[in-house]
Amino acid sequence: MRDRVIIINGVSKGYAMTGWRLGYSASNLMIAQAINKIQGQITSGSNSVTQRAAICAMDRAPKDVPEMQQMIEIFRERRNLLVKLLRQIPGLKVDLPDGAFYVFPDISHYLGKKTADGDILADDNALCMYLLKEACVALVPGSSFGNGKCIRFSYATSTEKVAEAAERVAKALAKLR
Repeated sequence: MRDRVIIINGVSKGYAMTGWRLGYSASNLMIAQAINKIQGQITSGSNSVTQRAAICAMDRAPKDVPEMQQMIEIFRERRNLLVKLLRQIPGLKVDLPDGAFYVFPDISHYLGKKTADGDILADDNALCMYLLKEACVALVPGSSFGNGKCIRFSYATSTEKVAEAAERVAKALAKLR
């Protein structure tokens, strides 16, 4: 089994190092060498400061860092709040994410609906643009991640902003016919 497993990860999410952009993989030597041939032609090396910061983060288990435990709990609370609020919106299908900083609700119920101006929301891009204009909430179309029936709703912000955004989205969606 060990020869067939490839682990790919990064420090951005796993160690709360948003923006540091350092990934890594673990695999058998033959696969690692093949990855290196491709990777070496696609991206440049990471800087030494990023590498040192990642080493420091990886040398400490998250359970040993009170700040990380606190952050994990805060994100769990935000996630639970957002899921609860989105599940109250008729027509949205919302799964509980595990290990992400966003919710990816199914919005297919709203595709094809009309705005007050008579515009038809044909796809996830149109729905996101409508919510940006009508609710002042920026969301990412699911088609950017391979699923045009969903939208990406981040909770990597304050609890207050999460609640306000969900409320605005609910009001905007209620206006559709």
